Amino acid sequence: MPLVNTGDIVRASAGGVGAFNVIQLEHAEAIVAGAERAGAGVVLQISENCVRYHGALAPIALASLAVARAAAVPVAVHLDHATDRALVEEAVALGVGSVMYDASALPDAENVILTAEVTAWCHERGVWVEAELGEVGGKDGVHAPGARTRPDEAVRYVADTGVDALAVAVGTSHAMTTRDATLDLALIADLHAAVPVPLVLHGSSGVPEETLRAAVRHGMKKINIATHLNKAFTTALRDRLAADPKLVDPRKYIAEGRDAVSQEVAHLLAILTP
Repeated sequence: MPLVNTGDIVRASAGGVGAFNVIQLEHAEAIVAGAERAGAGVVLQISENCVRYHGALAPIALASLAVARAAAVPVAVHLDHATDRALVEEAVALGVGSVMYDASALPDAENVILTAEVTAWCHERGVWVEAELGEVGGKDGVHAPGARTRPDEAVRYVADTGVDALAVAVGTSHAMTTRDATLDLALIADLHAAVPVPLVLHGSSGVPEETLRAAVRHGMKKINIATHLNKAFTTALRDRLAADPKLVDPRKYIAEGRDAVSQEVAHLLAILTP
């Protein structure tokens, strides 16, 4: 299937779009297998932290792009939380069709200037851009989960930067291992009514399933999930190794993690689809 970008999948979806983080090749394979099972488009996300883990962007990005091209459903490859413009430019050169440029740790005025510059550069090359105003709770230890995005500031930020999607703070926190986050659904509805681009929910691993459904109904469009899938992957590996302490072939236990992630992706995509 021809490559698409995140914007293509967002525009084609009547519900929420699942965006799942890739750490290694097996994650990309599992996410696509789950999406094929659900019959839904999906986004493979590569974070700046993932790039650091591999020591370079190209190996994991090119592998993810290859998995995306071979998929039976639309699959986008997206650079997530990139703080380095050079990394954005490298991703685009490799064929990644959408990026999140994250200047949210900077003062607001500098965030706007740099994000507008990156967005203009990406748009000249047909690349879809997501950004963040302020910082979503829990990102690298900053801001409490009580952080909130103001609709008027969000409208102004989108107008000043020209971004295609906006990550907003509505009660989630990154890297949650429990699913007890409380979302401000009224704020999501207000943001959806005011902001002219799709809204992105980061830190969705901590959100209960019924609340995820409600968030989509209230206007959230792109749903980012990473830690929840990592839990499924790790649990499956632990169980397999505990059941057979003599096992040494990584293919025989990593496959268990891959299958667990695939099943969970299919389940989550069904939740996000109306």
